[in-house]
Amino acid sequence: MAPPHQFTSKPSDAVRRRLSSVASSKRPNVVGYASLTPMWAGIAGAVINNQTEFEVAISIHDSVYNTDFASSTVKYDPNNPESQASIIEEHVLRALRTFANEHLCKFLGAGVTLSLLREAPNLCTRLWLELDIVPIVFNIKPFHTDSLTRPNIKHRISSTTGSYVPSGTETPTVYYDPAQLQDSTKLGASVGNKLPIPRTVDEQADSAARKCIMYFGPGNNPRLSIGPRNQVAVDAGGKIHLIDDIDEYRKTVHETTWRAVNKLGDELREKKIKMGFFSSTPQGGGVALMRHALIRFFNLLDVDCAWYVPNPSPSVFRTTKNNHNILQGVADPNLRLTKEAKDNFDAWILKNGLRWTAEGGPLAPGGVDIVFVDDPQMPGLIPLIRKVRPDVPIIYRSHIEIRSDLVHIAGSPQEEVWKYLWNNIQHADLFISHPVNKFVPSDVPPEKLTLLGAATDWLDGLNKELSPWDSQYYMGEFRSLCAKEKMNDLKWPERDYIVQIARFDPSKGIPNVIDSYAKFRKLLAADPDFDDDDAPQMLICGHGAVDDPDASIIYDQVINLIHSNYAEYAKDFVVMRCPPSDQLLNALMANSKFALQLSTREGFEVKVSEALHAGKPVIASRTGGIPLQIVDGKSGYLCDVGDNEGVAKHMYDLYTDDQLFNEMSEYARTHVSDEVSTVGNALAWMYLAVMYVSRGVKLQPKGAWLNDLARNETGEPYQPDEPRLPRGGLNVQG
Repeated sequence: MAPPHQFTSKPSDAVRRRLSSVASSKRPNVVGYASLTPMWAGIAGAVINNQTEFEVAISIHDSVYNTDFASSTVKYDPNNPESQASIIEEHVLRALRTFANEHLCKFLGAGVTLSLLREAPNLCTRLWLELDIVPIVFNIKPFHTDSLTRPNIKHRISSTTGSYVPSGTETPTVYYDPAQLQDSTKLGASVGNKLPIPRTVDEQADSAARKCIMYFGPGNNPRLSIGPRNQVAVDAGGKIHLIDDIDEYRKTVHETTWRAVNKLGDELREKKIKMGFFSSTPQGGGVALMRHALIRFFNLLDVDCAWYVPNPSPSVFRTTKNNHNILQGVADPNLRLTKEAKDNFDAWILKNGLRWTAEGGPLAPGGVDIVFVDDPQMPGLIPLIRKVRPDVPIIYRSHIEIRSDLVHIAGSPQEEVWKYLWNNIQHADLFISHPVNKFVPSDVPPEKLTLLGAATDWLDGLNKELSPWDSQYYMGEFRSLCAKEKMNDLKWPERDYIVQIARFDPSKGIPNVIDSYAKFRKLLAADPDFDDDDAPQMLICGHGAVDDPDASIIYDQVINLIHSNYAEYAKDFVVMRCPPSDQLLNALMANSKFALQLSTREGFEVKVSEALHAGKPVIASRTGGIPLQIVDGKSGYLCDVGDNEGVAKHMYDLYTDDQLFNEMSEYARTHVSDEVSTVGNALAWMYLAVMYVSRGVKLQPKGAWLNDLARNETGEPYQPDEPRLPRGGLNVQG
């Protein structure tokens, strides 16, 4: 073991004083610092002293150098593993929390050795949920090994073969000859000629920290990993352990939902059924977020599911974005799907599809047992799959609004795009739509139609509860982003702010947000009890999607609109395109006063449920799936599209009436349906796999909700007091 050692670096009191921020007297409980330094850690552990003690070593890295380390011991009791695990976890969390507070830093990631994880199985879960640290697990051996991954370095040869060895081979152990150090005749008879070189626990911790840093990219976000045949390697192919404790998922839903999921999971595991998702992008946008969360949960549940994406093509993404806008009715009326664009689109999907249908691919014989195809980017796969594997079930999932009132107008752009897509989609076994009026053209046979809302994950970076320390880090990062782009500073915590988080898209109603805020400010200015200088700011922000080329155009239009028509309030608008950091958007939502979602056209928009789950009342347009999520007058307000005066009045009421705000906030937080959670959403996909593959049933749902079918099939129907999305008054086909 390494000698016991405490952290020795000393923080600067002068820097602490400079960075400390002072909130206004109205919110004295908000303690914060202007910025925190990003740091990484490596954590290792080993049983020592005849299984009486456990040594824990922590190495601190700033991404370039090791800046500090500590090594200490805790009592070890092999006969009480649960209690022992808790002691180790508390020891590690306390050490990291203390170091962060004293040194004004924020730990972003931690390398954890596999040997330590075996002794403390929930350490990674707690690092993620309690300290907002991304834990990455490495099998770091307690003895030195020879690296085989750098054959380009001169004089490096394999210790086993005497020649260069290709990367990816298991690294061999490095041995030394005891005769080099001592008289070999003094060794015992049973000792071999060569011995491994031991690696102390602090060395293991430092190795874990250095490996961890390699998994972070620009902006200090975990790198996206894509594997062979463009399979999305969710959570770095399983090295990132956000949630190891499956009970954390159980806590997010009702017991009835959980029992239903486990019944289906047992059958899928027993029959070894393989599911495959195919969507257009691995990052950015709601579909990618849902798939990351779904695969993460299925991995923990030990259900076999994989997710594939095509090679990105900017020219094709321009076409798919045009199609998206045309189907929603928000594109230029003169925009058309040209033959050239169709041919380019078809060639792209065929090229990618052939990689997946080739021998050993997910769509080849022996590959996945059921295929889920996402959105209008991917339907070209369906005829190819039908040709290669005629009997495999294919489910098409539509995430967007399809203007059924426009697709049947002869010669319209909508009809043109829909006919092109439907020519492929019609070969699928099932068509899943959002449960929204007039979202499905009448071409879709009712017996193939079923309904499912979008979903979000209550345990991922977007929705988990952040501690004040972690929240202030992301708010500081956002202030830095604003300063970098010379955007107005978000004055929180001195001033409140109202937020709309959405992509910069023509359907998100951002001009209505701007106009509603201006009208709200006029109402506030007329109230003698409120000082205009303390009025809340308006934050408009969102991620960008990989396949969304319109965002910069819309962003520029928004900035021009503010400065040309609403100049008197221009200094109080904060308009930002955010980097792909889920926790950044989480902090911005959690610290807001309340949220807007004034989309003019919408799919489901699960961002509404995310805001409600955070206890934020939402004022939203009565469009798409939004009315399914808000109880008007209880968890928020619903307004007609373009009723900016009505929106402004509700903003005024929520901001000035504390009792109303508190009642709405509590109702919003406690009345979100399981259906919009990862677990509830997983139930629907598992049900389809069980019915089509395990039981050989070809479903004819006739517009039924997938969750209702799944709950009834598992003998776990909805209980009267269980929150669920409204079922009545829907006419999804038109």
